[in-house]
Amino acid sequence: MIAQVGDRIVVKGTHVGDGRRIGIVTALRHADGTPPYEVRWLDDGHVGLIFPGPETHIEHPVAPA
Repeated sequence: MIAQVGDRIVVKGTHVGDGRRIGIVTALRHADGTPPYEVRWLDDGHVGLIFPGPETHIEHPVAPA
């Protein structure tokens, strides 16, 4: 998994009834874009470090046309 600052990180729920959690990558710990990532979660504004698992994917921002 490779991310850049500004990418969205989406974590899918792992149990029945769990929702998705979406955050913005605010800092990288490695210059090559590999985990872990510092993320600001959109639901509560909390900033934390994430080591993404298999239920996680990255969405790169779409450039305006």
